[in-house]
Amino acid sequence: MNSHETIYNLWHEYASTKNVADLIELYSTHAIFESPLVPILLNRESGVLQGKEEIHTFLIEGTNRRPNDLVRWYRTGTYFSNGNTLIWEYPRNTPDGNQLDILELMEIENKLIINHRIYWGWLGTQLLIKNQTRD
Repeated sequence: MNSHETIYNLWHEYASTKNVADLIELYSTHAIFESPLVPILLNRESGVLQGKEEIHTFLIEGTNRRPNDLVRWYRTGTYFSNGNTLIWEYPRNTPDGNQLDILELMEIENKLIINHRIYWGWLGTQLLIKNQTRD
């Protein structure tokens, strides 16, 4: 199994089973993480995290806020890998109904994640907007 396939499998396994201790070990010391959920969970202006310590804080907070009815962890089993890039999707439409629709994009170096960006689809984006506009 190559490093991209390993990260594809282990990241999903650790995230979906709330195994933050092993999940953070998939990241390099100086990794960068970007998600529109960062400002909401960590009450920050920026959605960019620098280094394992900040990423670990985010992963713990995100894990503590589950279960969530729209996080089903359904994937099709398909991913894209080319050079140092790894990409896969958690699609909105699943066999059990809708879930948060996100795309995971990672850059891998020396078998570790050095850059992780999460892009949200229309359903997830609508939930983020609703959360930000609550009185």
